Amino acid sequence: MFINKKLRSSGVSPSYEEMKESLNLKSKSGIHRLISALEERGFIKRLAHKARALEVVKLPETASANDIYNSFSPSVIKGGLHEEGVKKNEIPVLGQIAAGTPVEAIQNEVSRVPLPNNIEKNGEYFGLKVQGDSMIEAGISEGDTVIVKKTDTAENGKIVVALIDDHEAMLKRIRRKGKTIALESANKNYETKIFGPDRVKVQGILVSLYRNF
Repeated sequence: MFINKKLRSSGVSPSYEEMKESLNLKSKSGIHRLISALEERGFIKRLAHKARALEVVKLPETASANDIYNSFSPSVIKGGLHEEGVKKNEIPVLGQIAAGTPVEAIQNEVSRVPLPNNIEKNGEYFGLKVQGDSMIEAGISEGDTVIVKKTDTAENGKIVVALIDDHEAMLKRIRRKGKTIALESANKNYETKIFGPDRVKVQGILVSLYRNF
């Protein structure tokens, strides 16, 4: 992951010294062994006739973040990948969504990300960049890009993009209680917000997320 991040940010492979420091190793010999092991397992390839030249062939498989509520486990795709051949399954990132305080409803595409392979392709999806920390106990951190499936309905306990009064969007867990709708945070420092049913519209449910390191 460190090599991939360095290549994408600067176009140059990290030095063994940089890799040693990033992993807090005492000598470069450990890095030599790791590089050889990664090459043997097909994760990287050393380019011939070039010093320090490494190519990332593949990245670790999708990891999961643990959710302490309702067994929700967003699949975390590390590194913000843009591999060849994924463009046909790319989805738009429409801007930022507040996991704490509301922001204006998002409409404009700011970038694109590949739809994770483990997501069913039936349906319409979009991405949103997370602001705030109110959903951290659900495995959702500031800076993550959440993948949302468009829908106007959601079961109780699902994490949704909720549109409030047609102009404020927030990422929250939804619960219907009688004639009210509760939008819950996954952070004990945030209060649950209560609304009348006519004030809240579900725009989509959370199905996955990307995380950059």
